[in-house]
Amino acid sequence: MSEPVPPPAGRLSADELRTLFLFESLDDAQLARFTENGRVERWPGGATIYREGEPATCFYVLLSGTIALTRLIHGDEVEINRTDQRGVYAGAMQAYLGDRAGQVYGGSAHAVGEVEMFTISAGVLAGALREWFPMATHLLEGMFFGMRANQTIIGERERLLALGSLSAGLTHELNNPAAAAVRATAVLRERVAGMRKKLAMIADGRLDGARLHDLVELQEEAVARAVKAEAPGALAAADAEDELADWLDEHGVPDGWDLAATLVAGGADTAWLAKIVDAVGGENLEAAVRWLGYTIETELLMGEIDDAVTRVSTLVTAAKQYSQLDRAAHRTVDVHELLDATLTMMQAKFPPGVRIVREYDRTLPPIPAYAAELNQVWTNLIDNAVAAMGTAGGTLTLRTGRDDARVFVEIADTGPGIPPEVRPRIFEPFFTTKPVGEGTGLGLDISYRIIVNKHRGDIRVESVPGDTRFRVLLPLTG
Repeated sequence: MSEPVPPPAGRLSADELRTLFLFESLDDAQLARFTENGRVERWPGGATIYREGEPATCFYVLLSGTIALTRLIHGDEVEINRTDQRGVYAGAMQAYLGDRAGQVYGGSAHAVGEVEMFTISAGVLAGALREWFPMATHLLEGMFFGMRANQTIIGERERLLALGSLSAGLTHELNNPAAAAVRATAVLRERVAGMRKKLAMIADGRLDGARLHDLVELQEEAVARAVKAEAPGALAAADAEDELADWLDEHGVPDGWDLAATLVAGGADTAWLAKIVDAVGGENLEAAVRWLGYTIETELLMGEIDDAVTRVSTLVTAAKQYSQLDRAAHRTVDVHELLDATLTMMQAKFPPGVRIVREYDRTLPPIPAYAAELNQVWTNLIDNAVAAMGTAGGTLTLRTGRDDARVFVEIADTGPGIPPEVRPRIFEPFFTTKPVGEGTGLGLDISYRIIVNKHRGDIRVESVPGDTRFRVLLPLTG
């Protein structure tokens, strides 16, 4: 559409102004203020009367013609109303707030054919409203600022609740590997003490240097086997343990069943046990097997400790990546790192039946973004997806890719879908389908503001039963 065309000005008389329903109840003095300060303006077809986001300087009342009102939705200009009703009004709808709130046009107005409008400056309208209708103005102000304050407070509360929930999950996740490391360390201390005792029995002079050397080589082999050993299935492990226990009993090692489980976990078999007999002789077999058993068990315990400490380190790294506390607010980020950090932080909240699928395009370049706020968006979308699938679980899919000059991140679930009658409202503040007390209705509203307003991106949704997809689009450049 073309840019605004300066229209020729005109005037309305008090009698003409009174024919408009907005002014019909005003007295002569009140009408005079508008007739003296207002003007009639005309626009040709196709002209833009005002544009969304520009300073709201004027209030418009339609006298004749047809106007189309539009809003920018996900980057597209969408017509939301078209009317030729004389007396309808648009423009500076919040003029009564004055400079206490940002005064910009909430949409655009375009002339469909030739249009004639009665135009009043926002300042004149604000003065009249405050002077003539102080109670109504105060009520409107209270509603506006009260709702805005409530939205801010509830938004902060929702972020705190999400952080508390994630912190509880993180504490739980950290406790498991920490407890495993403590347990393994305690058992390891006992086994090392047992190794020292058995070594003293072996090395009390009964073994010559050659045999002791062979035994040390077997110890090194035991360590290598334990490192490479893969856990067998339950049935295979039971059969292998029975076989080793029988072999030990046949060779005079009492309580062989007690050693068998450790030996199998370390990858030992009867052929390897036979090498011990060759190395130390039958009379020293029990002490040697138990010493090597301690060796295997200590190696397995050290592996458990290593896994637990690595898990703790991974969780701490994910927490730092999620919170971005040690990073600049706006920086170049890899969206995959942010998604993985969010998944790690939220893992404890997922029901057992949730299957996570990552379909990442690893060729995507880093993008400029507010990383901590993007993590908040991922948290909201993933939390909604998991909640939609319920305790029975389903498949949570995270996809990334390129969409022209933008990167997309798609979060999909296999839940029941969003009903068509609900879909137009999901981004509205305070709208929620969750039971009372379980949702604030601000998660998607906050996500929309972060993506659209702060990152100049877009967020879209497609939903059918069994396949709901929220797609976030982010620019490749700042």
